[in-house]
Amino acid sequence: MMRSRWMAACAFGTLILAAAPALAQQAAPAAAAVSAQPSAPRGLSLKDLAMMERVSEPRVSPDGRQIVYAVRTTDWDGNKGVNGLWLADVAGGEPRKLAISDGGASGARWAPDGGAIYFLSSRGGSNQVWRTDAAGMAAAQVTTLPFDVSGFRIAPDGRSLVLAVSVFVDCDTLACTKTRLDERGKSTIQSYDRLPLRDFDHWVDTRRTHLFHQPLNGSGLGGGEPRDLMAGLDADVSAGDSSFDISPDGRTLVYGTQTQGTGEAFTSNSDVFRVSLGGGAPVNLTEANRGPDGNPVFSPNGRQLAWLSAPRENVGGDQAAVWLANADGSGARKLTDWDRGAGGLQWRTDGRSLLVSAPDEGQNRLFSVDARSGRITPLTGNGTVGAYEEKAGVLAYAHESFVAPTQIFVHANGEPRQISHQNAEVLAQLDLPKGEAFTFDGWNNEPVQGWVFKPAGAVEGRRYPAVYLIHGGPKSPWTESFSYRWNPQTYTAAGYAVVMINFHGSPGYGQAFTDAINDHWGDRPLEDLEKGWAAALANNPWIDGDRACALGASYGGYMVNMIAGKWNGPWRCLVNHAGVFDVPQLMNAMDIGNFIWEFGGPSWERKAVYDAFNPEAFVGDWKKPMLVLHGSKDFRVPMEQGLATFSALQRQGVPSRFVHVPDENHWVLKPRTWVDWQQEILDWVGRYTAPAG
Repeated sequence: MMRSRWMAACAFGTLILAAAPALAQQAAPAAAAVSAQPSAPRGLSLKDLAMMERVSEPRVSPDGRQIVYAVRTTDWDGNKGVNGLWLADVAGGEPRKLAISDGGASGARWAPDGGAIYFLSSRGGSNQVWRTDAAGMAAAQVTTLPFDVSGFRIAPDGRSLVLAVSVFVDCDTLACTKTRLDERGKSTIQSYDRLPLRDFDHWVDTRRTHLFHQPLNGSGLGGGEPRDLMAGLDADVSAGDSSFDISPDGRTLVYGTQTQGTGEAFTSNSDVFRVSLGGGAPVNLTEANRGPDGNPVFSPNGRQLAWLSAPRENVGGDQAAVWLANADGSGARKLTDWDRGAGGLQWRTDGRSLLVSAPDEGQNRLFSVDARSGRITPLTGNGTVGAYEEKAGVLAYAHESFVAPTQIFVHANGEPRQISHQNAEVLAQLDLPKGEAFTFDGWNNEPVQGWVFKPAGAVEGRRYPAVYLIHGGPKSPWTESFSYRWNPQTYTAAGYAVVMINFHGSPGYGQAFTDAINDHWGDRPLEDLEKGWAAALANNPWIDGDRACALGASYGGYMVNMIAGKWNGPWRCLVNHAGVFDVPQLMNAMDIGNFIWEFGGPSWERKAVYDAFNPEAFVGDWKKPMLVLHGSKDFRVPMEQGLATFSALQRQGVPSRFVHVPDENHWVLKPRTWVDWQQEILDWVGRYTAPAG
């Protein structure tokens, strides 16, 4: 399976407390400088962030006149998110929520004639495809499979769907898979003959996600049994947008997957396959490349096929290039030679260029790629672009920044224009300090970039305590975005300066910069962090460097443990969420089998490298108070890593606290739980950063 990178930047777990703290106000250091006047702007509270409407997935109608997009609202009492759909006119006017959202709706797609919207919903008991007219007033169920549909595409003629469904490979009917699932449900025993055993937060059930062809009747509803287009193939296809595509003539399907059998868990090699929707065996179009190939997309006229390809096997952060070929895969050529890693490949509607996004010096921009010359043109400036789509010459994209959560923008015959306005009322009340970028000489005297934030309501002449936020990944950079996990504004609101560094290993600064962390988890990034902290203090005398704590999650938590043993001098306290204590044990226990690429091989073959950068080796020098937080459902960095960290602290009498999150994974997803978890962090940091007396 083409699995997500194990440690995303800002990826945190959650916690549940016996008693929830007051939510109207965050814990803050004694020097917090928010005005007491009720009319003055205030900082972003934890509940503000938890309750914000989260905008995503713009879909442009075939005529370019309307955009349907997703909005996740928060059910505070239910401690969960609720997905709905909104509709906006490109010409202007107030967007409106579709009535069918009341049953839960996501993953919207327009019918080819623009007369209907298809979407996913579990309102019927399992996740299935549903349909509504363009007004969105009533929903009709399209598919009735005996278990969940995880994704879908509509054929260009509107007469069929391609569904992503998880099945047992040796079953020739959906009923067979359902029967086996029911039988397995009668026992708690699970047996495995190969990896993976677990995936992020759940034990795998050995099913594989296959693509099925589902005919539709004259009413646009499912008619007949769907047919497995990957029958018998020991392979997974992700349900995501970039995993598969249908040719404009509706005859051919292309998808990316792995087919290494028992060796699949130990390689990043994936390929692009082509298969007829009418039947036949899939054909591997990229067998010659040993690295990952994926994200195949047909040109609007159906004559060309493009995909993304990275050249190296098992090299994390290897930058993908755009490749172009004839529709049958012949005549393939590398289109781009660009020192950035392209993602989210799509064709523009004129067929002359393609769209990609890429991290670029602390931003995540949208770019246009000329289909003949490979020339790259940036389409957006500062900030982070998420999902995007172009139809009938109208480009819509989701955009966010440090000071603005995601909104939908359109670009049609002029400058970009914002068409969604979720959270406008609360944003008008907030003081959200801008991140001030700076650059310094890091490892090998190479330039390294970071940000400094002033506290909300900062007063000239005062000095403020600070938090040093360390990103995860490790190859997942801080970009100028509005995070719902590690958001610097929740710390500026509590009266802290915030410092963040994109150390060596962070994408967006060239392949060599990203590769520099390979075999060097514990020294080169640490040198960058040391020099970045010194530069931030030298250039910002209002930061009180004697009242500072370092905070990190995932790889950032690993680095907090390394800091505890090798650079603990500057810190009043440390915070480690889902961090690493014993690297060899982690690499052999985590859910991803090929992440050993970061250390060049398994622990028993590269013992010297593992030992040199293993936090456990430096525990004897730990002395600064540390908060440790971990979730029981975290299979990316299993909770034993956090337990070992806390045990080592307790054995040595180091002030420490362990926060257990029994029902969360590597991230913190439930809104009330997220608030409680963040409050634990703020309380801990506030305890140690208050001024003397």
